[in-house]
Amino acid sequence: MNQLAKLSRRARWAVPTGAVVVIGGVLAGSMISVAQASPSLPAKTPAQLLAGLAAKPDTPPLTGTVVETSSLGLPSLPGTSDPTSIASLLTGSHTIRVWYADPQHFRVSVPQSMSESDIIRNGGNAWVWESSQNTVTHVVIPASSEKGAQKKASASEPPLTPQQAATEILAKVGPTTTVRVDSNVTVAGEAAYQLVLAPKSSSSLIGQIRIAVDGSRDVPLRVQVFAKGAKTPAAQIGFTSVSFVKPAAGNFAFTAPAGAKVTQQTLGSGAEKTTKKAGTGQGSMIGQGWLAVADLPSSVLTDATPAAGQRPSGSGLSGDSGAVIGALLKSGTRVSGSWGSGRLIKTSLVSMLITDNGRVLVGAVTPQVLYSAAAQAAK
Repeated sequence: MNQLAKLSRRARWAVPTGAVVVIGGVLAGSMISVAQASPSLPAKTPAQLLAGLAAKPDTPPLTGTVVETSSLGLPSLPGTSDPTSIASLLTGSHTIRVWYADPQHFRVSVPQSMSESDIIRNGGNAWVWESSQNTVTHVVIPASSEKGAQKKASASEPPLTPQQAATEILAKVGPTTTVRVDSNVTVAGEAAYQLVLAPKSSSSLIGQIRIAVDGSRDVPLRVQVFAKGAKTPAAQIGFTSVSFVKPAAGNFAFTAPAGAKVTQQTLGSGAEKTTKKAGTGQGSMIGQGWLAVADLPSSVLTDATPAAGQRPSGSGLSGDSGAVIGALLKSGTRVSGSWGSGRLIKTSLVSMLITDNGRVLVGAVTPQVLYSAAAQAAK
């Protein structure tokens, strides 16, 4: 299953809730808007919208197109012209086609300029196809292995769709959050309510999060994240077209193209377990809610940097990670305090502190929160 886990990040964004086990994603995106009059919908309070979302946590059957783009205020990075590069994922706009029937039957297609990446799940079989390399990974998914893996992944799997992103964001609703309903909007041709959440703490870099909720189905269609004082979103994921109709079964059938190199795997096999054990150290979270900070080992940076002339194995990304990380580190500012010393990288929405004693602390918070987290991590 490690090949599924390493599929291009833009594909991971579009996988519906519970569909794939142990895959990653970072909430990212940009403005997807159409100048239209506010649609007419029955009035609802924030509590009613929240209750509707909580009552329908699963993704309904659909076919659609999702667009996500990053606009985080990062410095100029190498490799942005390559649509499969890390730099492109951090700064560019990406389109994903989705066919979703249920967690065991879905297809995600990631078109690129001269190629395409697909991930297909059809019951107990899954395939990852990279047309640029003409490679296919076929994964057999035993029911027993899938059940255990999904249970393990549920607590840590990052948001991958507007539905998942909204679920994680709504978990922050409480005494630290203000909530209101804004003017109705139209997203992907659907009339939607707009739920607005904002942190009360001035130490969060997030100004507000807007969740567009389908007016007739209580399904999140778009999530926008705004930095403080910003008029356009620094991060967004949303549908540009969507049809809530169950896709035909033929969308989930797959036959390896002629001449493709096919690799066979079984989820839960000994090889899969060995791959997981060989991974880098795990991190932890310091703080809660809007002020949560991820405390990671420095290996998350060094392991992403391939040796000279090498491509990251199975990453699905071009081998530019070392150059991108180098550019980010170069853009950082030397800082020090009672917690120690290191390098600070700050954008409109995210702050990162790389300490000289081997820690990486990241959060949508002010640098002062990272410094406090660094002091706590050092104890």
